[in-house]
This record gives sequence, structure tokens and C-alpha cells, in this order.
Amino acid sequence: MTTLQYLGISVRFIIVLCSPQHSDQPETWQVKGIVGTFLSFPERVLKSGNLLYGDLGNIAQVYPGKQSNTNLEKRFKNRLHWNNVTGVFTLSDLQIDDSGVYTVENADAEEKMTHAFQLTVYYVLSKPQVTVHDNISCSVVCSVENGREVTLSWYRGGEILNQISSPDHITLSLPLKVDEQNRDSYRCEAANPVSKETAVVPNSCIESDPSKVTDGDATTQGSLIAVICVLVASGLVGLAICLKKRRNGQQHEDSPERKQDDILYAEITHIKPADNQEVRTGIQELESLRDNPNLTSVYDTLQLHRMADSEDVDTKSNGTS
Repeated sequence: MTTLQYLGISVRFIIVLCSPQHSDQPETWQVKGIVGTFLSFPERVLKSGNLLYGDLGNIAQVYPGKQSNTNLEKRFKNRLHWNNVTGVFTLSDLQIDDSGVYTVENADAEEKMTHAFQLTVYYVLSKPQVTVHDNISCSVVCSVENGREVTLSWYRGGEILNQISSPDHITLSLPLKVDEQNRDSYRCEAANPVSKETAVVPNSCIESDPSKVTDGDATTQGSLIAVICVLVASGLVGLAICLKKRRNGQQHEDSPERKQDDILYAEITHIKPADNQEVRTGIQELESLRDNPNLTSVYDTLQLHRMADSEDVDTKSNGTS
């Protein structure tokens, strides 16, 4: 405390001296990794040093003479390597539980140098799925499997419309009502610090309100109706033709000419009368028929005999009377 006299007034004040605080903890750098890939820590150890991990402590050692031992911890066996040329530690086949703080101790110089790295391992995101929830209102839902630091967002052009994230590893879902006329301007985006995937609105989302149907939609509907009418008319014409052909076929089968064609005529042989039978002669009509060269058919022969029998009956009747 210091006291000054100024114009008879005593003024007291405290002088506080500030100095930078030095911490023994090294600065921690943030690094990110992807499951299944590898990560090289950007700090070189060429002659002597160590790699430490969280509470496990030393997990790799480098001795003078370019010797190393990277199998100090079973969980990192065959995955942790040291390059004697570059002096870099590399961890391969990264897993989610590899996340944590790694510290590189470099003893190449007289004063040991320490560098810490906070590693966070992420999954590569799968493509989000957009499904139609309601065709009438053109409502859609975008969903994606959640993971570490995943954010699901709806965009229209460059404008963000809605967004969701959750620390719980559950499926993220985000609904949205889409303007069908500007459907192509919407996109759903899933992102985490190492990957990004997008999806668009499916074509099955169609506005059903007739007042909102565009000219292109009306033209398409008109063309579809015309095609359907042509197909129906063609079917009716074909059916009428088939029915007509079937009816004509039945009439042909039932016609007299068809029936007459089905009659079988038997051949009749004329038997010459015996000697004791009376030979009917003297009938002028019969004589003229016999001499007729055009009388060749069986029918004419039958008629000839019928007329002869009739004439004989008439002759006997007249004689009796």
C-alpha cells in the first residue's frame, strides 16, 4: 500500500503486479480421425521419446539408436507404429474408443518437449433417407442414423429451414412440408466433423390440389386420358368384329346348303323284271322319259318308276270298274 500527499489530501491505493502464469500442462491440439483409417501424430521423435495415452501412460517408446517398442499396450498391438525416417507415430485401423488424449514426449534435445493431441474418432455418415409422409400435403421426413456430433438439416437453396441434433445415439428424423412447385430446391443434409451427405425430395411427392396443378401437369393428364380412350375404343371395335365373325360362322353352319351337303345318297340299282312279270309298255309318258338322254340321275330314275306304278294302279282300277 502506498500513500501520496496531494493538495493536503491523503490518497491511498494498491499496486498489483501482473505476470504471465506458466503452466506445466502442454497445449492440446484437436485432431480428428475416421473409423477404419489411420492417423499420424504431427510431432517427430528421431532419437528418443515416448507416446502416452490418457490414464494408460506410456504406450510406445523410442530408444537412442533408432530402436522402438510400440507393443507396450495390448489394445494397440500391431496398430501402433513408429517411422524411423520421419520420426512420426501412426495409429491405424482407428476405432471409436481410440478417442482420447495422446501425448508425444520428445527427448531428442537436452530439454524434453511435450505435445498433446485430443483425438476424436467419427463414423462416416450414411446417406439420409427422405420418405413421403403425406402425398396430399406433400409432407416428407428426412432421417439418418445418429452418431457422434451428427446434425440433420433441411435447406431450400442456401437457406436453412430446420435443424436437429442429439447426443443420444438414436435415429434422427426431421419432417418438412414441401412446396411441390419448387420441390427441386429442397435438400436434406446430414453432417458431422468428418463427412457430409445430402438427399433430395422424391418424385412421388405430388400436389393433389387441382388449383395448384401446373400447366405441364394438366397437359400430361390430358394426354393420359386420350390414350386410355383410344385403347378402350380399340378394344370395343375388336370385340365387335369377333362377335360378328362368330355369328356369321354359326349362320353358315345352319344354312340349307350346309344341311344339303350333309345328305348322303345311296346308289340304287335298277333290277330288270323277270320273265313272268308284265313289262309295262304302252305308256306314252314313260316311253318319252326312257328315251330322254338327259335322264341320268337316280332321282329321275325313281320318278320314272313311281310314275309307272301310278299308271298301273289307274289301269287296274279302270278295268275293275
